[in-house]
Amino acid sequence: MSILHTPEHGAVLNPFVMVDGAAGLITFVSEVFGVEENPEAHTEMPDGRLIHSELRLGTVDLMIVDRLDGWPSRPGLLQVWVTDVAEVQKRAAVRGATVVTEPTPFYGETTLGRMLDPWQNLWWLYAPAPGQADPIPHWDDEASDTIFTTLDAALRTLR
Repeated sequence: MSILHTPEHGAVLNPFVMVDGAAGLITFVSEVFGVEENPEAHTEMPDGRLIHSELRLGTVDLMIVDRLDGWPSRPGLLQVWVTDVAEVQKRAAVRGATVVTEPTPFYGETTLGRMLDPWQNLWWLYAPAPGQADPIPHWDDEASDTIFTTLDAALRTLR
């Protein structure tokens, strides 16, 4: 895909989530990540349900809509780079999110944490950690690999 085919300052791929209570998710994302909804993209149906919204995170637009009658809920699996994983998780927990993976050393000199928001979106949070050694994964029964086991446990609870 060529970046030339995208709108000015746009991304080639932008996530789109469909949930019940889209306005609440917009507030959550705004407050947790310090971004604002694009008011020009905000589109409501006559009954007040949101059929389109956009929040810019870096160079990507996260689009959020209300689930309409007969439509399935489609929360997302979302990756976001942040400066401090623990701080983002703290702001999110105050707003109803559950920490899935505490900040953990990850590959490529990064820290990884995960959280599940009240709309069932699972967020991967990454932060640079220069000089941090890569973890050594443990796949046997005697030791656990936090990165995998916390994800596995969280995904098994979602329906």
